[in-house]
This record gives sequence, C-alpha cells and structure tokens, in this order.
Amino acid sequence: MDVADLDYPLPAGAIAQQPVEPRDAARLLVDRGPAAPPAHRRVRDLPDLVGPGDVVVVNATRVLAGRLDLRKATGGAVEVLVLGPLPDGGWEALVRPGRRVPAGTELRCAAPVADGPAAGLRVVVEDDLGDGRRRVRFEGVADDRAAIEAVGAVPLPPYITEPLADPERYQTVFGRRATSAAAPTAGLHLTHEVLDRCRAAGATVAEVELDVGLGTFRPIATERVEDHHMHAEAYRVPPTTAAACAAADRVVAIGTTVVRALESAATSGRAEGRTELFIHGDRRITAVDVLLTNFHLPRSSLLALVQAFVGPRWRDLYGVALAEGYRFLSFGDAMLLERQDRVGPAGPEPTR
Repeated sequence: MDVADLDYPLPAGAIAQQPVEPRDAARLLVDRGPAAPPAHRRVRDLPDLVGPGDVVVVNATRVLAGRLDLRKATGGAVEVLVLGPLPDGGWEALVRPGRRVPAGTELRCAAPVADGPAAGLRVVVEDDLGDGRRRVRFEGVADDRAAIEAVGAVPLPPYITEPLADPERYQTVFGRRATSAAAPTAGLHLTHEVLDRCRAAGATVAEVELDVGLGTFRPIATERVEDHHMHAEAYRVPPTTAAACAAADRVVAIGTTVVRALESAATSGRAEGRTELFIHGDRRITAVDVLLTNFHLPRSSLLALVQAFVGPRWRDLYGVALAEGYRFLSFGDAMLLERQDRVGPAGPEPTR
C-alpha cells in the first residue's frame, strides 16, 4: 500500500486544542455500514449501544510525567522525553537536541531540587538507539519513576499548541500505572458514570495495558506502508480479561491500543510482553469486533489500523466527520466502527 492511500486533507481548524467538557459530551460518529449514512450520537450514548454478551475493554495505562527540562554542565538546555523502561535496564527516551548530547553526558534539573524523590537527580545519556531515541540512566535517586514524576511534566502532542489548565484531562479516569508517553486518547472520553451504565446495560468492562510510546505515535516515513517498522511497546492482558473476551459475543475496544494489545496476545499466545505488531492493509483482525476510536492524523499507523478494521469506507466516514464539524486528534471527537467482515446490509442504528 502506498502511504498516500492514508492521506486526507486535515484543516488546522479541525484539530481540537482543548478537550470538550464534560468528557462524555464528545460527539460519536456511529458507523452503520456502507449502504447507510452514519448516525450522530455522543459518547454518553455508548451504554445504549452495548448490552449482554459485550465486553468493553479499556487501556488502563496512565501517562508518565516524562518531559524533563534539564541542563548540561555548560548550561545548555536539553529536553528529555522518557518513553519507558528498557528490558535490560535503563530507560528509552527522546533527547533534544540529540546531536549536541554525546554519550556520557550528565544532565541535571534546570530548576534545583532541594528535597523529595528527585533530590540529587542526575540523568546520564548513553547509547543511540536510532530514530532519535537514546538510552538514559537515572543516578542519585532511590526510585527512578518517583523522581521522574516529581520533576517532569505530562507531554502533550506537538499539534496541541494551547496550554492545558488541568493536566488530568490528558489522563483517563480509569488509568492505574504511569507507564505511557502519550494517552490512549479514545479513553479520555469515558467517565465512571458511562462505564457504570455500560455495566447496567449488561456489558462487562475489562482492562488491558499497552504502554503507549514511539510505536504508537511515530509517523509513517516510508513510501510503502508495509515498510514501516513499529517500535516495541509493552502490553499486558490479565487472565480475567482474556477469559471475558473469549466468552464474549462482541469485544468492544476503546482505542487502537486496546486492539494492538488483544491482537498481540492472540497472535503470540503470550498474555504479556513487548509487541511490534503493525496492523495494516489486509491483515485480518480477530480479537476485536467493535472499535471506538478518535480521528487520527493522515499517514499514521493509527489510521492504517482503522483502514484494516473498517476497510475503504474509512475515507467516507472521515469525509462526513469533516463536513459535519467533528473535532480531530487527541482532544477531538470519536467514531464507533464495526469490523468490516461483520457488517451486513445497512439497517437502523445499532442498539443492544
């Protein structure tokens, strides 16, 4: 597939700069198959669209406050964006400006830290891992993660240019462990009330974890989609979630990261590990039946997954969303998609 097949015009004005309030007021474009126009709902209506036999699966990761403003001994400013722990020790990070930070460079916080878990923190930049990534090591502290959270900031995507008044709006309400460099953005729309109402409708709510990192948000830079390489991200599918999904009539994934976690477990036979799974083109998806997801960047691996899930009609759905003023990307609105091989003749809006 040519990456141009994943292109579409995205006006700057369609990119949401602030999250809608309340969370579940986000609009929801409901796919009704190729022979009928999509329905226009709100995320708060999700409980009306699920029922007994459905398992709604969320990604329970939180975003690590991993953007660190640091200084070299010479006083030069360096930004380190922590992506996550490496299996063999140290941390994977993006370092800017990387060319001016040779291996062995020691960095300290731009603002002195007198006490707390980051007191005495030193960040040593090590090996070049490719694609702007570096191995970094934290020294002088007892708990790396606590030190990062103490002095770091939650990173926002570069296309969000307005400050966020409440950093918790870039976290889901159900997030548990801070293991991600970016939010599983479809989950930002959900509230405890919406999930409780899904349960009241007869659906089961289950969790997975996929640590959102460079594999998710790195753009496709190759001309052919299949030449793109996904960087590894850690995933975990608890036994209770696996059992619930195996017994479900429908598995409803809240976000592309949930799809990748469940498909990775199904493909590898391992409940947890690190995945480089790239879902695109004609790859058959078997672990998920319905996908709630945001509107994604052109030429992105996330849009490639949507194309694999829903087929060529993704372009018509995106066209409707742009024409109807839907908001795009991380703080934007959402769509509810049926997997393409499950869609029959178009009928009324799906309810359960």
